[in-house]
Amino acid sequence: MSKKLYFRYGAMNCGKTTHLLMTAHNYEEQEMTPVIMKATLDTKGGDTIINRMGETRKVDWLIKSTDNLLAIVKDHYSCANCILVDEAQFLEPIQADQLLQVTIQLAIPVIAYGLRTDAFNKGWAGSTRLLQIADTIEEMKTICKCGSKATFVIRMNNGQDVFEGNQVAIDGEDNITYESVCKTCYFDRLEQSKQEILRK
Repeated sequence: MSKKLYFRYGAMNCGKTTHLLMTAHNYEEQEMTPVIMKATLDTKGGDTIINRMGETRKVDWLIKSTDNLLAIVKDHYSCANCILVDEAQFLEPIQADQLLQVTIQLAIPVIAYGLRTDAFNKGWAGSTRLLQIADTIEEMKTICKCGSKATFVIRMNNGQDVFEGNQVAIDGEDNITYESVCKTCYFDRLEQSKQEILRK
C-alpha cells in the first residue's frame, strides 16, 4: 500500500526546518527511523541542517543534482519509516518524481520542505514539480513586519534590497540575507529600488 508525498512550503523564517527536526524527533520517540536529506546546493551548514534557533542535525544524505533518489532509498534506506527532505526547492524535477515513486514502490512516506518562489518571485523547478504531484500540500505561514501574511522574500546584500541576480544565493554567505514580506511590502520596496536607480 503506497504512502503519501507531502510538500510543506512557505516563505523564509516560517519554521520549515524546525518542523522537520520536530518530525524526525517524533519518529524517533516512537522507535522509528527517519532519514534526512538535503541538496548539496544548500551549502549553509555543510552536511547539517540548521534552524533559526541554532539547532542542528547531521543529514543522512546530501543530494547531488544527478542522484536518483528512488535508487538511493532502495539501496541504503529501504527500512526507513519516513524520508524528510529539507530545502526541496533545490531538487531537480525528476528527483521530485523519484520521491513520489518512493511512496508508491517502497511504501515509505516522504515529507519535503521548501520555498515555493525565489527572491525575484519566480518558481523553483523542484518546488513547482512538487506542487504538481504531491499528495498533500501545506502552506506554512509567517508574518511580515507590517503584520500581514508574508508570502514573498526579499534578498539583501549588505542590507540593501536586491531585485536581480542569480537564483541561488545562500543566506549568510557573501553578505546575503533575506526578509520575508507580504505582497504589498514587496512591491513597495521594488518600486523604491527602481526610483533609487533612476535618481543615480
